[in-house]
Amino acid sequence: MKALITEVIGTFFLVLAIGLAVNASEPLAAIAIGSTLMVMVYAGGRISGAHYNPAVSLGLVVRGAMPAGKLPGYWAAQFTGAIIAGFLVWKFTGQPLHVAPAELTTPLKAIVGEAIATFGLAYVVMHVATGKGTEGNSYFGLAIGSTVTAFALAFGPITGGAFNPAVGIGPAIVEMALSREVSPLFWVYAVAPFLGAAAAGAVFKYQES
Repeated sequence: MKALITEVIGTFFLVLAIGLAVNASEPLAAIAIGSTLMVMVYAGGRISGAHYNPAVSLGLVVRGAMPAGKLPGYWAAQFTGAIIAGFLVWKFTGQPLHVAPAELTTPLKAIVGEAIATFGLAYVVMHVATGKGTEGNSYFGLAIGSTVTAFALAFGPITGGAFNPAVGIGPAIVEMALSREVSPLFWVYAVAPFLGAAAAGAVFKYQES
């Protein structure tokens, strides 16, 4: 239960930071997002592993770092945190967080971009937090947060920059509840990140074997 509460809290603050920064058109949004993830990873890493991302959790199951039986609980906690944060973003800013690929981005580009970015994120998580010889290091949170900052800047203008089903789907659920228009490509965030993270888990497992 302590791990699940940690996952709710960490995912909540991540999605809240994304929503507030993006809805305010903050030019330093990517830094705010990456920094929030970094501090939440440092805060919760010792308790839950600080996934805050259903795709990363799946990747860690594939990699063999977490039992598959824990996955439903982690997913429930992560989506709960994301939905609560999405609701508060609407209350604070007057608009729900709308996560969507760029207008001219095709479904294929969105899927490939989100899968590649999530692969990179999960790959970094596995190497810095679960790899041989990296146990107990002091830089894992910085590495993970910096990865999200870099990818948000690189992929965000194309795919919407979720790299996380909770980030892509949680706010969309809030939009649906408010009868707002949801991106027709919101389903990309329920598919592509899982594909990318699972592939990262398989690659990491091969590299560490």
